[in-house]
Amino acid sequence: MEQADFIHLVRESEIESAKDSAAYRRSVIRFALLGYLWVVGCLVLSLAILAFVVTQAVRGQFRGGYVLALVFALGLLWTSFKALWTGPADEPEGIAITEADAPDLFKTLDRIRRKVKGPAIDAVYLQDDCNAAIWQRPRFGMLGGSVNYLMIGLPLLMALDKARVMAVLAHEYGHLRENHNRLSAWVYRSRRAWLKLYYSMREDDGPMAAATRSFLNWYFPRFAAKTFAMARQDEYEADRIAAKLLGADVAAATLTELEVKAAWLSDAFWGQHWRSAAQHPLPQGPFSAMQDMLRLKPEPAFAQQALRQALARISDVDDTHPALRDRVEAISGERPGLPSWSTKGAVSLLGPKAAEWMQQFDARWCKDNASTWKQHHARMARWQQHAQQLRANAAHSSNAELIERARIERKIDRQAPVRQLYEQVLARDAQHPGALAGLSACLPTSDTALQQKCLEALWQTAPSYRPYATRAMVGLLEAQAKQSSYDAGAMRLWRDRAREAELQQQSFFDSLQQAPVFQGTRVNDLSAFELADLRGELALFKPISQAWLLSKPDSRMPELRIHLLLVQAPRLNEEQRSELRRALYADIDLPGMLLVVCVGPDEPASEEEARRHARQPIYLATL
Repeated sequence: MEQADFIHLVRESEIESAKDSAAYRRSVIRFALLGYLWVVGCLVLSLAILAFVVTQAVRGQFRGGYVLALVFALGLLWTSFKALWTGPADEPEGIAITEADAPDLFKTLDRIRRKVKGPAIDAVYLQDDCNAAIWQRPRFGMLGGSVNYLMIGLPLLMALDKARVMAVLAHEYGHLRENHNRLSAWVYRSRRAWLKLYYSMREDDGPMAAATRSFLNWYFPRFAAKTFAMARQDEYEADRIAAKLLGADVAAATLTELEVKAAWLSDAFWGQHWRSAAQHPLPQGPFSAMQDMLRLKPEPAFAQQALRQALARISDVDDTHPALRDRVEAISGERPGLPSWSTKGAVSLLGPKAAEWMQQFDARWCKDNASTWKQHHARMARWQQHAQQLRANAAHSSNAELIERARIERKIDRQAPVRQLYEQVLARDAQHPGALAGLSACLPTSDTALQQKCLEALWQTAPSYRPYATRAMVGLLEAQAKQSSYDAGAMRLWRDRAREAELQQQSFFDSLQQAPVFQGTRVNDLSAFELADLRGELALFKPISQAWLLSKPDSRMPELRIHLLLVQAPRLNEEQRSELRRALYADIDLPGMLLVVCVGPDEPASEEEARRHARQPIYLATL
């Protein structure tokens, strides 16, 4: 199903739900039953064919053609049983916690359960992410009961105080509330069972499996769209339960603090932790250091930027969870703002074994990341060596070398003093976009006049830097608005510019994606060091067997370096290749814009075309 069609069906379900909730829920039941009717129909048909064949055999009238009917019936029967009984639910990952291990945590859960009037939790698992979730998973497939698992992340317990952790748990428990929407739970279990069936048949080439996949390909996008409004409403209701139990102010502050601290972990902490590989050849456990740092208040500038980015997101069809702005406004009726920060954390809920479990997570992380850490340590050593070479040649450095040196220095140390390097470039070329952007990013908050001058110059002279310039300028003006001075006219101007820049950037990127892959390509323009660094990054992606790189300049943004990365990952299926592309976009750090295209028989580029245009691959995986 096309994305536009899916969105249309979602909007129809939302309109139907708002117009007549009871009628909407009846239509959901009818559509959910359609899947069961398909399975039961297949089961009845297979049994009828088997009964007929057996009857004919008993009467001595068995014919050769009945063999095909028998094979068909047995295949259909097996497929039906796989749909109705998918086996016991898989156990979640993490450390299983018992009441004897963490009595305070279980007392907290019991208090919430009694207030919500929900079912008991069957098992609690401690995990390593900054999240919490309650899963109601099928016990034996579509027709079986359910098992209730609570997964709670150790970083979440470090980041929030007890009251806010209780708000998170109350939200999750709200999905299991008394008289809660048993329909939602039934639909949820049915969906997981169907998906498990689908994935179990992906490698099955039999005719029955193919028929089942065809049905699921038609059924599931419509099922997901039909039930989307129900799932979105359920998230709002779970938020209301958390607000009722802990207070609207606590529930709203919890959502905002968790958003900011999760962004800090993703954008700041993990980058800092991996940069410590420069001093440590062996991996260092992150969780002990994480606990100490999560007790600190986030830096105001980072917190403001993280909140601003969160508020810019809208509630869309990619996730049933509403965006932060909508959730907080639904709870409190007010626009989200930065909360007072938790300072103590709630790790004490885990009891005396908390330190032991933290050490287990550290040891497991070090074991899982030993090879990657070793490669990153080697990369950082190359960065340091390259920076030293650039420093040694400082007297004769070109603008490109000065910009590259500043970039490498900041990759080694986010606080490296590189202002002088950018100013040296601007003394030669006052409109150099890379130097203007770099200087504006490294200036202290007190030097707002120079920052604004740099950002205005970027807007006027470098179209590809306009999204960055507008985001940075709006951030500066919003920071000023919290103090004494505030220029309402400038704020309106730059917000209008921000919208214009985002539309231009999206239009430009869409046009690049829609154009023929090799249109306007040239030999890649990376330096020898940049190529070596890229190879080091690609080596971290184990499924990639080889990769090619081309440059794809565009006259609409002549100052922008556009890199076309062609990757071949023959062992991955279509969905896994899409995940690989997303990971490459997130992790590959090249100066300029990156386009990633997979190479393969069913992909936009073939291996023959990649070899013809790019000739030699820049990366070959070692066996």
